[in-house]
Amino acid sequence: MNNFNRMAGALTFGLTFGLTPALVANAEELTFTPAEMIEWDTREFEGETHYRLTEVDGREALHARCDRSASALYLEREINLEETPVIEWQWRINETFEPTIDERQKSGDDYAVRVYAVIDGGWRRWRTEVVNYVWASAMSEGETWDNAYARQAKMIAVRSGEEQAGEWVTERRNLADDFEATHGTRPETIDGIALMTDCDDQDTQIEGWYGTIRFLPE
Repeated sequence: MNNFNRMAGALTFGLTFGLTPALVANAEELTFTPAEMIEWDTREFEGETHYRLTEVDGREALHARCDRSASALYLEREINLEETPVIEWQWRINETFEPTIDERQKSGDDYAVRVYAVIDGGWRRWRTEVVNYVWASAMSEGETWDNAYARQAKMIAVRSGEEQAGEWVTERRNLADDFEATHGTRPETIDGIALMTDCDDQDTQIEGWYGTIRFLPE
């Protein structure tokens, strides 16, 4: 993938398409099911990762199959982090990439599953802020680092390695806290949410599954 497209992918979909007037999240809970997520807009960066609705282990899931490609499903929507700062989601993998890759370099910026949130900087691209939650191949769980293509995108290894491959894993993070920890400011809102399975930099194939994403009060 060329540097411009990868930077656009790591940073924001709103810069390209423009954010639409948004609905503020219900303070009790905001839920996105796989059936809803499959209807999100697609943004291709290098070929197309194929997403389809399926069922795994008796639960509805969004299956992503990557073949030397990188494309995201994204939703442009303002979500109020003062009311619902906690993000919870389920994901599943069969395998990661080789544990020898360097995910801090462009050649290693691929993940079987990732979920990310965006604060849109508009025409001031340098003010765009992104938090990427990834299931890492090499970086240790809990590590954070700058995205290789765009320093404004911060990576957090929520899960790492293949110990839980083949299992559904539920993650829960305080997104407002993570923005503050990685960017230095605590946002009141975000402008969009996305997911992406990509394997273009590794020039190979991989797959992953996504379950329901929820935004919750503390």
